[in-house]
Amino acid sequence: MKRVRIVGAVAGAVFALVLAGCGSSGSPKPEASDLVGQNQVGTYQGAGLVPPQPRPSFTLSDTAGKPFAFGKATAGHPTFLYFGYTQCPDICPETVADIRLALTHVPAEISSTVYVVFVTTDVQHDTAAVIKRWLDNFSPGSKATWVGLRGTQDQIDAAQAAAHITVASDEGQTHSAQVLLYGPDDYAHVAFLQSSNEQQQIQHDLSIVARASH
Repeated sequence: MKRVRIVGAVAGAVFALVLAGCGSSGSPKPEASDLVGQNQVGTYQGAGLVPPQPRPSFTLSDTAGKPFAFGKATAGHPTFLYFGYTQCPDICPETVADIRLALTHVPAEISSTVYVVFVTTDVQHDTAAVIKRWLDNFSPGSKATWVGLRGTQDQIDAAQAAAHITVASDEGQTHSAQVLLYGPDDYAHVAFLQSSNEQQQIQHDLSIVARASH
């Protein structure tokens, strides 16, 4: 059974949670209620990051085959960044579905400014067409801009390192399950770990992050 190792920096410390995922759809979900963080822009239901993490700069290929410079293209926008792979049977689709549901429950003036960026960790199987079809299952009705990215193994590894998350292994199937949310100030003040109330956490915290000043 595949396992996903989640690594997140909270209150200046690195803490790891191991959960069954990307291999067993019947796996229990961990609770993340003990990961609540507090920051100058408000109290988060997700994991507050101290210190905040800067928006990384890396360039990968989008599903149209064009270069996408993450830092430049998403600058100033609330942005979700998630690394995973399309053949994951549980954690990845559940996480992206939670993002989509949260987006449909915030005002349109917020959701229309948001980028959702999915980066594949499976460079062998996730072609541009595969990623596009997969994201098309989640994007309708959310009003956000959805972007799927891929690249060489070295490029994907470098992108993960730039985002300060654990680099995936096992052909991309063991990867960080952390969703980073960058704000208009180009810093991630909060991250999310897959849990039974992740959608509510994202919905609550996105409203805080999106309304924060630069």
